[in-house]
Amino acid sequence: QLQLVESGGGLVQAGGSLRLSCVASGIIFSINDMSWYRQAPGKQRELVAAIASGGYTNYADLVKGRFTISRDNAKKTVYLQMNSLKPEDTAVYYCKTGWAAGGGSWGQGTQVTVTS
Repeated sequence: QLQLVESGGGLVQAGGSLRLSCVASGIIFSINDMSWYRQAPGKQRELVAAIASGGYTNYADLVKGRFTISRDNAKKTVYLQMNSLKPEDTAVYYCKTGWAAGGGSWGQGTQVTVTS
């Protein structure tokens, strides 16, 4: 059974950094594209970053230059390094298989709160 478990969220001051991790089980991780989404209160869930099975990456304009997505296929883990965090980055961050919001599987989410 496929399972995605996120960790690494927390409370940080503006300008700080966090690294999110998402460990997958029950899938052949190396052949799956993976992505991070986020959802702030009262807003729609949005794509933050995605990484293809071959390593190609894509980022939302709002996080380009600040966030880095990476993967370790041996550990079945996808990471999201978040630097220069802003209060507007506050959201629940979700890991999922695939790039598009439709389809795939989602993790339970991890809360990121950035204070000014």
